[in-house]
Amino acid sequence: MLKLAPDKALADGVFDWRQVSHSRSFILLGAGAVIGLLLAGVSLFTAKGAASHSLPAEDVALVNNQPVLKADFISQVEAAYGAPFAQATREQKLKTLNDMIREELFVQRGLELGMPGSDPDTRNALVAAVEQQVVEDVTSQKPTDAELRAWYDSHRARYADEGRMTVVDYVAPDPAAARAAAADVASGVAPAVAATARGLKDSGKTSGEEFYFAARLHLGPALFQAAEGLKSGQASPPLPGPGGTHLLVMASNKPPLPQDFAVARPKVLADFKSDAEKRLQTADEKYLRGKADIVIDKAYQP
Repeated sequence: MLKLAPDKALADGVFDWRQVSHSRSFILLGAGAVIGLLLAGVSLFTAKGAASHSLPAEDVALVNNQPVLKADFISQVEAAYGAPFAQATREQKLKTLNDMIREELFVQRGLELGMPGSDPDTRNALVAAVEQQVVEDVTSQKPTDAELRAWYDSHRARYADEGRMTVVDYVAPDPAAARAAAADVASGVAPAVAATARGLKDSGKTSGEEFYFAARLHLGPALFQAAEGLKSGQASPPLPGPGGTHLLVMASNKPPLPQDFAVARPKVLADFKSDAEKRLQTADEKYLRGKADIVIDKAYQP
């Protein structure tokens, strides 16, 4: 029968395990409890269905433990941008992944609401159904004229007829030649005659009358900004640009004309509702992301 005794070491420094030690017993009990807690924690976080922060090699992300496969991610990037995955930019890849995570969140929300589905067509329908449910109140509501007019007043640039211009872009051998040609035009010399006399050549960027959006596309932002401020029959000062010094000669400039509220009202109503829908969908997506457990491959984290 063992005797209860205080800790006692033998002459060689080894405990006598034949005796019961209070302190040794408490240490062993504590160690057992810690090991038990560690094992329980491992079981909890590795159990099937538990949220995991490790990412399987075949996945690019996990959304509430549902995988977004790398193979699907690569295919979607290539389909969206019409180029091999390796040639896509980081921004394009991040946008595609963000869209895929958004889709998975909305699909999961649809399933929570009892909408069954698994194939791509059904997934798209689920996303559309959740989006429609979010904006249902906006779709059915009828904003007042005061609300629409406030929207119209704060977005007037949207509600104007498209402007038109007829402008020629000449490239001069140097700034002095451009200034001389501009002076000739101001004195009444025909632009083509002045340009030939001073050695300027038509860049070919524009051709006849164009809408403002087309002129902006053809001239580029800097030259279009200079052209926009010219009056009919006026020449610009020498302008730096691609290929050398440019001289713009405006034959006709018809700036955009603002539409009256009564004329623009149908478009104002559509834009008002569209903006409200986007804000609600963005807020709903933010809410779903906030409560979701999302794990993303480190290579594609923002």
